[in-house]
Amino acid sequence: MSSAPAIADDRRFVLTLGCPDRPGIIARITSFIADFGGSIVEAGYHSDGDIGWFFTRQAIKASTVPFDADELRTRFAEVAAEFGPETEWELHDSGEPRRVVLLVSKDGHCLHDLLGRANSGELPATIEAVIGNHPDLAGITEAHGVKFHYVPFPKDPAERGPAFEQVRELVDGHDPHAVVLARFMQVLPADLCEYWAGKAINIHHSFLPSFVGAKPYHQAHARGVKLIGATCHYVTAELDAGPIIEQDVIRVDHADDVRDMVRQGRDIERVVLSRGLRWHLEGRVLVHGRRTVVFE
Repeated sequence: MSSAPAIADDRRFVLTLGCPDRPGIIARITSFIADFGGSIVEAGYHSDGDIGWFFTRQAIKASTVPFDADELRTRFAEVAAEFGPETEWELHDSGEPRRVVLLVSKDGHCLHDLLGRANSGELPATIEAVIGNHPDLAGITEAHGVKFHYVPFPKDPAERGPAFEQVRELVDGHDPHAVVLARFMQVLPADLCEYWAGKAINIHHSFLPSFVGAKPYHQAHARGVKLIGATCHYVTAELDAGPIIEQDVIRVDHADDVRDMVRQGRDIERVVLSRGLRWHLEGRVLVHGRRTVVFE
């Protein structure tokens, strides 16, 4: 299932960079782009004084670049080296297809939303496959023309290693740019978190760091909170503690029971996950340690 094709003139070479802050970084990057006649159509900058780190995202109109993305990477590598060995940077071509694999259990609201967005062209990617540890969501997945893989998980967590290995093999077969835990109610083992670092994305039905773990709506109701939310974050070995991409909240009151919170919370989960995934695919999220800079 493919997203709608981009208009040719909308194609961008997206450059993201993080490095130790110092004077002249912006001037060096922009002069490099100007020297070959490149047109910067979107630019974001952030200097974090607490850690002394500089972040930027530059979107260059591809039609103004007289060579391809590989050549641009080769040329910019010399510039990036000037900023020091700690420099982290990437360059991707918005014209190249982006691929996503979804992991699910039984709750289908996030799956429905992402399939619909991909089908309408709103999500800048192809959903290559959906992998479930229950077969419940196979029908809706296949109705959208997407392959569904059912991988049963043993009840005993100590025996789930082979199931996770099968999931890994299925995911790797699609070489995705994002692996989305769309309410996949399984905790990834530490080695898999490390293996998918920077591309495994989770939606947690709570405004983290509050109410980590299982049944956060039940926890929130028990505490009598007035706001509930959802958090889209990168997956790490520490449960629900990965770098946060996006969050949002909705107001509740004393008359709402747990079922009301779940119903309202699902709306927030859909929006937060789709927004965070889009930003990831568009190269708008720069990770540094446990924090992120998001150029919306």
